[in-house]
Amino acid sequence: MNDVIKEEKIENMIYEIRGKQVMLDSDLARLYECSNGTKTINQAVKRHINKFPERYMFQLDKEEYLNLKSQLGTSSLNNYGGVRKLPFVFTEQGVAMLATILRTPVADIMSMQIIDAFVYMRKYLSSSNKDSMLVNHENRILKLEESFDKMSSKQTSIIYDGKIYDAYSILIDILNSAKEEIIIIDNYANKDLLDMLRSINKNIIILSKNLDSILLKKYNNQYNNISFINNNSLHDRYIILDRKDVYVSGMSLKDIGKKYSYIYKINEELFITELLKRVDCFIS
Repeated sequence: MNDVIKEEKIENMIYEIRGKQVMLDSDLARLYECSNGTKTINQAVKRHINKFPERYMFQLDKEEYLNLKSQLGTSSLNNYGGVRKLPFVFTEQGVAMLATILRTPVADIMSMQIIDAFVYMRKYLSSSNKDSMLVNHENRILKLEESFDKMSSKQTSIIYDGKIYDAYSILIDILNSAKEEIIIIDNYANKDLLDMLRSINKNIIILSKNLDSILLKKYNNQYNNISFINNNSLHDRYIILDRKDVYVSGMSLKDIGKKYSYIYKINEELFITELLKRVDCFIS
């Protein structure tokens, strides 16, 4: 993984501009290990421009650019070669959306770290009533790291190679925490997943591509807890519990535990709302 985060803390890359916490496109390009730097990000955003309203992403004006550069003197801003090529910045919601369209090897895991940095920075600022631009301050960062260490274990489960039972146990605990409904989005759902779900007495909906019609027919002849929807419009693997708690998995649920991966709980309300809107379109 990129050594950037070993040398620089993500919290130090978050600035306040126009009353919003944002990150520079150049910093995100380094963190996401984009081969062509900001060009990779710009091209990906252009292909999905409808996903990036101004509240997710905006371009700095000349005054904002010069003000940020004078206060921080950051090398990230020196890559632009003058104010004619002004940088774009992404809000927390924009960072979450960006991770869904970038296909770099570290995009999923890095996006979790970035979003957590936004969350804990916001909590810290709220408690200390600070509204000025974020600057580097070691004591503040130490407090953030302490908060992050206490909370991250409750939000993320790292799954190591070969830990198949541990992965199964984590997944079953998540599924059993649902009260009424479970929605699973996994384009590679198969018999292994159905074996896992057949004993869960909840209303389950699976969105997946290329579902085996013979397998589904046999399953439905014996069990009636799952509704199947053949759909491949969503790439990532999600578990949605009672339409409020959302988990994302780094690999297909049928393979979980076979390789190094993770299960991560998403806490960004706007992202969850947009995801549920999409899912409802497919279900209805």
